[in-house]
Amino acid sequence: MSTDPLVSAEWLKDHVTAPDIRVIDATWVPPWSPEGGTGAGRNVYLQGHIPGAVYFDIDEIADEDSPYPHMLPSIEKFSSRARKLGLGDGKTLIVYDRTGYMASARVWWMFRLMGHKDIKVLDGGWDAWLKAGGPVEDLEPIVSDRHFTVRVQNQLIKTYDQILKSISEGNECILDARPSGRFCGKDAEPRAGLKSGAMPGARNVPSSSLIGPDGTLKTKEELSSIFGSNLERPDITATCGSGVTAAVIALALCRLGREDVAVYDGSWSEWASQADAPIVTA
Repeated sequence: MSTDPLVSAEWLKDHVTAPDIRVIDATWVPPWSPEGGTGAGRNVYLQGHIPGAVYFDIDEIADEDSPYPHMLPSIEKFSSRARKLGLGDGKTLIVYDRTGYMASARVWWMFRLMGHKDIKVLDGGWDAWLKAGGPVEDLEPIVSDRHFTVRVQNQLIKTYDQILKSISEGNECILDARPSGRFCGKDAEPRAGLKSGAMPGARNVPSSSLIGPDGTLKTKEELSSIFGSNLERPDITATCGSGVTAAVIALALCRLGREDVAVYDGSWSEWASQADAPIVTA
């Protein structure tokens, strides 16, 4: 397969029934949206999904003891859930969602962090699948447990303490995927009680700026223009509101050959909750 981290809907149509392909529906409905709430993503999945797709819930396959939303779960929990979904060794995973790569990029990053490299994102997601005339079903597939070997790639995740240290030393390239109003401190955060603003030295790269008018990820040439000289920085960390759209930055940079981009898992939900965290506004 291509080294591109995405596949087209036409490619998936041709390979969806292949025995080594497993499709993941990662649809996530933000809790602050009118359609949000417990189980909202699964309800959307049950109304219709790509044939054979299993549902991956980023709010449930998470550290539910954390005060921050959908934080990375323990190795044991992740591998257990992956096995039960039939997502394991020897399978090519194709993940999609309905919300501009938000959750699909997050799931892509999670599997790579756990050492599963053979995973791709459906370019354009659900809309691209429907546009391509892909079939739809509403029954959950019957899957068999599959062994999942974990090989944690620690370089792909950053903690609060690591980011704080890097900022103090001035050697970290931080790219923030939130909308510009929140990044500049002009617009309120959707999560109550959080100050808006940015980490010192961070650059704003809204995740929406990486997506073309047709819902597919922008071309290599367009992405190179957006990231500019940051492509050459040795250490790049993506952040956002809660570690979801940050993965869209990581996905876009992977398309440009940067497979080493880390995600700050706690992102702004954690950063703005810390008393000692420096925050700047425009």
